[in-house]
Amino acid sequence: MRHLVIILGDQLTLDNPALLDFDPAQDHIVMAEVRQESTHVWSHRQRITLFLSAMRHFAECLRAQSFPLTYFALDDQAHHDLPAVWQAMVQQHRPLALKVCEPGDWRIWQQLQAVADQSATPLQVLQDTHFMCSIDQFKRWADHYGEKNTSLRMEFFYRSMRKKYQILMAGDAPEGGDWNYDQDNRQSLGKQGPQDLRPPPTFAPDAVTQAVMTLVNQTFHDHPGALDDFQWPVTREQALTLLAHFVAEKLARFGPYQDAMWQAEPYLWHSLLASALNLKLLNPREVIAAAEQAYRQGQAPLASVEGFIRQILGWREFIRGVYWLEMPALEKANYFNHQGALPAWFWTGQTGMHCLAQCIGQTLQHGYAHHIQRLMVLGLFATLAELSPQQVSDWFLAVYVDAVAWVELPNVAGMALFANGGRFTSKPYVASGAYIQRMSNYCQHCKYDPKQKTGAQACPFTTLYWAFLIKHEALFARNPRTSLMVKHVAKLSAAEKNEITTAARLRLQHIAQL
Repeated sequence: MRHLVIILGDQLTLDNPALLDFDPAQDHIVMAEVRQESTHVWSHRQRITLFLSAMRHFAECLRAQSFPLTYFALDDQAHHDLPAVWQAMVQQHRPLALKVCEPGDWRIWQQLQAVADQSATPLQVLQDTHFMCSIDQFKRWADHYGEKNTSLRMEFFYRSMRKKYQILMAGDAPEGGDWNYDQDNRQSLGKQGPQDLRPPPTFAPDAVTQAVMTLVNQTFHDHPGALDDFQWPVTREQALTLLAHFVAEKLARFGPYQDAMWQAEPYLWHSLLASALNLKLLNPREVIAAAEQAYRQGQAPLASVEGFIRQILGWREFIRGVYWLEMPALEKANYFNHQGALPAWFWTGQTGMHCLAQCIGQTLQHGYAHHIQRLMVLGLFATLAELSPQQVSDWFLAVYVDAVAWVELPNVAGMALFANGGRFTSKPYVASGAYIQRMSNYCQHCKYDPKQKTGAQACPFTTLYWAFLIKHEALFARNPRTSLMVKHVAKLSAAEKNEITTAARLRLQHIAQL
């Protein structure tokens, strides 16, 4: 055997660079389902099902094109973890080299290198051409940008990518004259709530997916979540259907309401494409092209299209670059030294804080919450409640169907929790319950009052927010983007500050009862 080609569970594309010069006479592919990939964090059953079903469908695609493939199914119970699979294949076939596309997880990269070293087999790790900015290219950009700046900023990376790929550009200038339209994309839904909302397409589980669902319910019966509502795309064809639906039915209104939240409406106008992109069932180039074409043809306004493209070309590419730039230190980062244990109700949604009950409840039901629910409800509470960044990051990785290490860790630890001290964010994301009240109707159904700082009816977000500002007043005062917040702290009397900090301390002591 010349090459043993390893295809990982989030590399489900025939454009995988490890397949480019594949010779069926000399090379062989291995794919594997193993328990450890579902248990190193306590994975949601929908997340497990999505990965395994998509892998099995892609294996069928490879076989249909006559690729020689050894596929280890979880049912076989042959190997507990991926290194055991790779070691067994190396011992059996003695390949001249292992070949793999860059993994999206530092842990997996270390495992690959360890197997290669132990077996004295050369390891060829190929650049992941799915992404529009390579790891090396991002590092060069970060080095150059960092010469004049103390922290990285996505906005300037995003502008460089727009220029490089000529996306939403009018010559050398941004389309419409501005680089982003954030100011147009922060609308709440108002009292009327979402109007004319089209449900996303659903994909009835075929025989492959049904078999996986049965397997997951049997093997991981004690894991969180349920499979009753499983409807995620597991094939490229399904992913393309979802993309077409988003562009035709939702993109136009995505922009203004991308930050909005509403009772019992988990999806609103969001694309739901992240899992398909992260499994590589879709290519970011075709997603961006479809959105830009909708603008050029007058089907969607510039503000919506730019806001969506910024998520794909901006944040997605940027956050992947940051992950590889910051690892492995990012895993242990804890700028505020927060040590609080994750409350048990994060696994049940049974809390009196209605916004959290809504966001966690839909997460457990669907394996999904949109970015503001994750950042400004779940992440916000975790920061204000001083929860351990490691425990919170593990929870996010476990419960979302689109969760892979390179995207989840920097978004959660770096952005939502400020655990790396603002390496690529300009300020900690903190707010009182008033933000949630403004952007949702959650507070209308809650026993807590977001306007009250203290007292039995005070919203825990509001109490903890003011206590957080008091505790970190000096830090916030130094930052131009947060200095206004702490000017309000200066207006509080010593007695008021003491009352707030005492109330916050009691809240933290009784966090399990909130």
